[in-house]
Amino acid sequence: MSPAALERWRVRSPLLLVAAFSWVALLCLPRITPTSVWCAALMSQPKQLAAMFVPLSLGWVLMLAAMMGPLLTLPLRHVRDRSFTRRRTRATALFLKGYAAIWIAAGVLLSVSALVLNRIAQDAFLRLAIGGVIGLLWQFSPFKERCLNNCHALTELSAFGAAADRDALRFGLSHGIWCAGSCWAIMWFAMLPPRGHLIAMAVATLWIFSERLNKTASRWDWRGPVRPFRIVIAQTRLLFARN
Repeated sequence: MSPAALERWRVRSPLLLVAAFSWVALLCLPRITPTSVWCAALMSQPKQLAAMFVPLSLGWVLMLAAMMGPLLTLPLRHVRDRSFTRRRTRATALFLKGYAAIWIAAGVLLSVSALVLNRIAQDAFLRLAIGGVIGLLWQFSPFKERCLNNCHALTELSAFGAAADRDALRFGLSHGIWCAGSCWAIMWFAMLPPRGHLIAMAVATLWIFSERLNKTASRWDWRGPVRPFRIVIAQTRLLFARN
């Protein structure tokens, strides 16, 4: 195995293992799934909401690790490739702290907004319709495309001292902002169904992963997992042509 391939494996394998563990935890402990907690919160009194803070926080962290962890391979490789060997662990930790801080803040906002929508629109169909309209408007917007394109951006990183720490943390924060900007509507919509929470999360994960393969101009247009379908269709045509 070449050094470059070995480094890719060192980055990708822990992310995949953490994601797999998170999916198993969510599957085995469905009551801590964020959407399950929100559904319980809908039926609770305001004084009881504080008791749900711990399961909600744990569920959100697991949801974040399961859905977004595998997407961090490229930025983490960038951080490690531009850090001295003795600083790689530190730089990786700083990047992840910045990235997680943004998504934790986003999780609070998404949780509150989902809970508010649940209380305003208690009919599940109406709730999903409202969430779908908001999600589609964001998917069509040039702001969504700008966020999606910036998820591929790799910034310059200093190699020495406090500047290196600052740049790694700043890169984690900026990548988290663009990532949350790109994915918030999909993840928010996955929180709204009254049942089938893990299925909604799995579909949202595949959608987000497929979207990262696209990179187009910033304008009002449809954004979705188009490229994977094109790849599948092209490979299928080649297979039939050979036969």
